[in-house]
Amino acid sequence: MTKMTGKAMLVVALSMAFALAIACKTAPSSPPAPAGLEPTTPEEAALKTIYERYYTDLILDGAGTYTVRSGDTLAHIARSSEYHSGYYYPIIMLASKDIILDPDKIQPGMVLTVPDLQKNLDNTRARAGIKNFLGEVARIEDDRNRHETANGLRELADSL
Repeated sequence: MTKMTGKAMLVVALSMAFALAIACKTAPSSPPAPAGLEPTTPEEAALKTIYERYYTDLILDGAGTYTVRSGDTLAHIARSSEYHSGYYYPIIMLASKDIILDPDKIQPGMVLTVPDLQKNLDNTRARAGIKNFLGEVARIEDDRNRHETANGLRELADSL
């Protein structure tokens, strides 16, 4: 009877190991990391340049995260967060500069950084950086013939 128990235990252990190996192999993985985030358009190149200029002004202490779902836009994410305005979407872009270059190219599964807006607006340097950054993004949106968005960004920047 001892040999049967030993064989049974061996069969159970091998079965569990096999099931675990299959589960690990078929478990959903997180989305692949962006491939270097190299700009593919002049607008993306301009965005990457201004990201580098203003990123260090942003306060990321206390920032939250948001996992993009199907159908999301950055403006929607900004509106539904503490920001309450879709025109704050460039702040999420800036904080997530290693994830996205172009606001039109977010994908489900991306985990974006959502900075604490009030903390940034209460800080003189961060507020000035956000104001200037919004102005520069507005120019890029104008280049894309998105004049309504550009005007909204300028109005927001002027209010800061």
